[in-house]
Amino acid sequence: MFAPKSILVPTDFSEYSDRALKEAVDIAVQNNSKIYLLHVVDKLQPCAVDYCIKEEVLIAVEKESIRAAQEKMQKEVDRIAKEKKLDIVYDIKTGVPWEEILKEQSERKNDLIVIASHGRTGLLHHLGSVADKVMRSAKCPVLLVR
Repeated sequence: MFAPKSILVPTDFSEYSDRALKEAVDIAVQNNSKIYLLHVVDKLQPCAVDYCIKEEVLIAVEKESIRAAQEKMQKEVDRIAKEKKLDIVYDIKTGVPWEEILKEQSERKNDLIVIASHGRTGLLHHLGSVADKVMRSAKCPVLLVR
């Protein structure tokens, strides 16, 4: 039977990601696994069509996004660690979400990725593009949570 010891859980703080985290916690409790919670702040594009945003505004938005993500992650980790007595580590990266997720899995040598089938965009798209790319390219099993 597959018993993962290191579980990577990407989150975008959506209700879908919350479901994936719940599944990962259940698996971790059963297997005494460590959870690595990851949030990726999308790199903002400075220009769209004929309008550009000043670089200092982009930097400020990115810093605020990271600060807010750290706050949310710490609250979630504290709650889960206290309730379930699990070892949970979190990290926040900036970049292209699916690329950062795959890099994190490779660097940490996670043996399972638990990811939501959809992110913030919800069911407007068939399978979320991030989940799809992770599922197709991951070097370990991927549990897709609907």
